[in-house]
Amino acid sequence: MAFAGATASRQAAYLDGLNSEQRAAVEALNGPVLMLAGAGTGKTRALTARIAHLISTGTARPNEILAVTFTNKAAREMKHRIGGLLGDAVEGMPWLGTFHSIGVRFLRRHAELVGLKSNFTIIDTDDQLRLMKQLIQAANLDDKRWPARALANLIDGWKNRAWRPDMVPGAEAGAFNNRGTELYEAYQERLRTLNACDFGDLLLHVVTIFQQNPDVLAQYQRWLRFILVDEYQDTNVAQYLLLRLLAQGHQNICCVGDDDQSIYGWRGAEVGNILRFERDFPGAKVIRLEQNYRSTPHILAAASGVISANEGRLGKTLWTEATEGEKVRLIGHWDGEDEARWIGDEVEALERGTRGLDPISPDDMAILVRASHQMRAFEDRFLTIGLPYRVVGGPRFYERLEIRDAMAYFRLAVSPTDDLAFERVVNNPKRGIGDKAQQTIQRVAREAEVPLLMGAALVLRDGLLGGKAAGNLRAFIESMARWHDMVRSPVVSANDDLVIEDDAPPPGVSHVRLAEMMLDESGYTAMWQAQKTPEAEGRLENLKELIKALEGFDSLQGFLEHVALIMDNEAEESQEKVTIMTLHAAKGLEFPAVFLPGWEDGLFPSQRSLDESGLKGLEEERRLAYVGITRAERLCMISFAANRRVFGQWQSQLPSRFIDELPPEHVDVLTPPGIHGGFSAGKAHHATPVDDDSLEGRATRADVYNAPGWKRMRSRGRVAPAAPKALRGSAEPSVHFSAGERVFNKKFGTGTIIAVDGDKLAVAFDQAGEKHILSQYVLPADGMDDVPF
Repeated sequence: MAFAGATASRQAAYLDGLNSEQRAAVEALNGPVLMLAGAGTGKTRALTARIAHLISTGTARPNEILAVTFTNKAAREMKHRIGGLLGDAVEGMPWLGTFHSIGVRFLRRHAELVGLKSNFTIIDTDDQLRLMKQLIQAANLDDKRWPARALANLIDGWKNRAWRPDMVPGAEAGAFNNRGTELYEAYQERLRTLNACDFGDLLLHVVTIFQQNPDVLAQYQRWLRFILVDEYQDTNVAQYLLLRLLAQGHQNICCVGDDDQSIYGWRGAEVGNILRFERDFPGAKVIRLEQNYRSTPHILAAASGVISANEGRLGKTLWTEATEGEKVRLIGHWDGEDEARWIGDEVEALERGTRGLDPISPDDMAILVRASHQMRAFEDRFLTIGLPYRVVGGPRFYERLEIRDAMAYFRLAVSPTDDLAFERVVNNPKRGIGDKAQQTIQRVAREAEVPLLMGAALVLRDGLLGGKAAGNLRAFIESMARWHDMVRSPVVSANDDLVIEDDAPPPGVSHVRLAEMMLDESGYTAMWQAQKTPEAEGRLENLKELIKALEGFDSLQGFLEHVALIMDNEAEESQEKVTIMTLHAAKGLEFPAVFLPGWEDGLFPSQRSLDESGLKGLEEERRLAYVGITRAERLCMISFAANRRVFGQWQSQLPSRFIDELPPEHVDVLTPPGIHGGFSAGKAHHATPVDDDSLEGRATRADVYNAPGWKRMRSRGRVAPAAPKALRGSAEPSVHFSAGERVFNKKFGTGTIIAVDGDKLAVAFDQAGEKHILSQYVLPADGMDDVPF
């Protein structure tokens, strides 16, 4: 055989250095094998060595091996590694690639069996949405209530489960106003007419061909004698069926994966595929790779402690020969801004080597967040202190599409002469003011030598635009004029620390409320709400975070100036930078130092995941926590905040239940006094003593825990009942004050009330002097002296 003599000397090259479990996985060539590979256990090395072993020993020719990955990057890396082991032999592997690239290869050969020609077109997302919108309109459905993107996600989900239109079960058939399956069938027929398919079809059509044409399936079963699959825990049903069909003939399938790192259920991945491998392939060998080459024992123990709470797992215990290293660090903060400040300071200290450790480059540090909207606080802080950073997996916060759109509305309200802002928002969301109408506005404005907003008014005055577009443009101009007047009117402060000066003019609408009004009344928020997709939900969360950012400024103009200045402060590419990314994007990466902020119930685990998927969602969130911890090589720092501002109101947060699952002997608690610091969030079953200074104790006394998250936890029996009404953020004061009492305000500190007028207080603050302030923005000073602000 041509490759039987790929030289015995090369065998030592790919087997050298493998541990006993890796070597066993490489040499178990016949029959089904599950390589259960924990984080950092060298599974890619074992997988490529197995391919090299198949070819080098003459067990298989390169063209008899199907090796499937999930990303083009992973496929390139695998090909590069095999090339390093076997040289040119890798060029003879036509069946090495991603699921979709392999699917295209199958489908080009047999397209006629699903009504296509071999030169079919693969349509992109824009074409897909355009086609679906046409079908929705043809079905006389309101495309605002039933948007094309929602239909695209629905059909994509069905294709991930390998459901053709006639296979969608009755429980799902009522989707999309009871028209989902009808539109799905019409969509597939339209694609056939166009000789086209979408990405979901690349696998669905191949599965259909194999299921309906046994002779074609048998042919590929003979040709592809060995199958290797990377990241098997991330396969969806269609991918699973494709692999299982091909492996039925010879059973020589080796799947590599980690059930503890299955974190993509939201896009169709089924962790059950890896959990039932032994049932699908009787007699399968399960080889556990448990020796970790990445992290310290403390980090691995912390990760193992968290993931062991999951019931749906095959089970393994990671271990390492590395030295003990630093314990996982856990710290609580008063609020999200305090958390961002601490992480910024810690990054600088680690860079200087002032934490008793060797200096760590910013390139070697990462901040991994559960949701992208968390990034804003860190970006603002880093820009303020001049700390270079990069956002991986997306643009920086103020460069995101939805943020730039919202900022354009704010800019135009502040400055009606801002033509660039006008061009961005005049037809966003769609108002029927297309390119031709905008060209007319530009021409009229240019001739009259006026800004575009005024030019638009002239277009309406002269009757140059008619129909629905004219009415929408008039409404837009009137709204911008009203918002501009509101920008110029005196407004109340948006901060909690509202001070009413005796000579202040009658208050108007705060710039924070005005920003919300602009996004709501313009229809911009509703545009994203109508899409009902994970991407749209993320954009809405970012818009909420933008509104939150406004609260730190006195005016809309001040905020816009701040953003303009910090965005001009971009660091040079050559500079070392801290990485900010989501936990999902971090899978497969590693960093010497990792920060894991926002470990609070409702944020992480995500309340949306719990509400939508129950226990299954909780277990996936826990796997995400495991992934986050195991990204760290030397240092892992977990943090949470006791308070976060949500929808303009302060809400007290409970530390994540995952914190309770960290083994205490592997954790250093750094939480300062006054903040709930660790492992008792899930164990507070009894009423809190009056003199208890924990966060729960303060909650009972100061009544700051009457929030949705607290109520959810109380309903689960995890905490003692809270007091009846929240003070912070309440519309009405829940505590009545009198002259002479000591009170506390987070901005001005402690002071003495000198006069009371209804809900207005005159307070002589110890450091800030006399201030007039609403009673809802102060707390009784008793017990608040050591709160770190």
